[in-house]
Amino acid sequence: MASHDQNAPVDPLPTEPPGRDPGRTRLWQLRGRTPAFLPILLATAALFLISLVFEPQSVRHSALLGMLPFAGVLAIAAMGQTLVIQQGGIDLSVPGMISLAVVLLTSYPNGDSGKLAVAILLAFAATLAAGVLSGAMISAVGVTPIVATLGMNALLYGAVIQISGGNPPPTTHALATFAGGKVAGVPNALVIAVVLTAILAVVIKRTVVGRRFEAVGAGLLGARAAGLKARRHQFVAYVGAAGFYCIAGVLLAGIVSSPGAFQGDSYLLPTVAAVVLGGTSLLGGRGSVVATAIAALFISQLDQFVLVTGASQGIQSLVDAGALAAGLAIYSIPWRRWLRRYGRSSRDGPRRAGETVERGLPMPAETGAGLASGPQK
Repeated sequence: MASHDQNAPVDPLPTEPPGRDPGRTRLWQLRGRTPAFLPILLATAALFLISLVFEPQSVRHSALLGMLPFAGVLAIAAMGQTLVIQQGGIDLSVPGMISLAVVLLTSYPNGDSGKLAVAILLAFAATLAAGVLSGAMISAVGVTPIVATLGMNALLYGAVIQISGGNPPPTTHALATFAGGKVAGVPNALVIAVVLTAILAVVIKRTVVGRRFEAVGAGLLGARAAGLKARRHQFVAYVGAAGFYCIAGVLLAGIVSSPGAFQGDSYLLPTVAAVVLGGTSLLGGRGSVVATAIAALFISQLDQFVLVTGASQGIQSLVDAGALAAGLAIYSIPWRRWLRRYGRSSRDGPRRAGETVERGLPMPAETGAGLASGPQK
């Protein structure tokens, strides 16, 4: 029997598993640090390249100046929807919130720019009150988010009709100058969207409050076990979202010279699509407001591309629905699990009768019989 020398030097543990390329391991580590907004950023760049090749008119300077302000409005509204979806909810009151802000910004001043400041305060007070009511119904009473926000949207539509009579007046000159203005050639609405995106991203990713907010959305039961007040975070999400919807409505009222009473109708589906394309799960948890803002630009350019082709408004809605479906298919379906399961079953092939699943070893019939009948004499 061979002797073992205890004083012999022991080989150090390998830093890499046997048979694995160290360069490949480092590549996977770098992939783990990939920013969350990189996929949608690459998709947006590809969309602009496709637009340049097939529809150059959609990326001309004048077309971009007409599209970017609406992209900024959509990005701001989608950031509000992101806060709600991160808490495992959804907000169907986006059209009513934006429409109420628009009619208050136009009907109350009625062309008088001196009343604009009061109108802005009224818009924020009304939308935040609606957000408080929705958040209280969901977090305290326990009403389903779809039911609560859908009912709130109906109430807001009633207020819109009551205030505007169905036909709001044109926007004031001061608001049109501000919302439609430019800073160094960049539309003000886009600049405001970029600033708000940066602030919200820092708050969520770099502060204790923001990390707790994400932790509650990622696991409700775990957050409660850790002592975090989940209901408070749900409430704050709906109130904060209402503030973002109001900002979007204020800018939209200035960009559109003669807005309609239901100007926010076209923002429900795109806000959800922007959140999903940005990689935020509809079940809640971690998300990226930067990715959501880039996805809003993607959707706006996609609508611009479809519009230049001469398609109708119905086709544009179908394209937005298709973008939402694509986002759900990419981020919600466990493709890796399906591919592993399909690949394993195709490699193994049909199993023979009497073959164990765990190890693939044959089990003779007499062995099974012997185990069933007890020890043999």
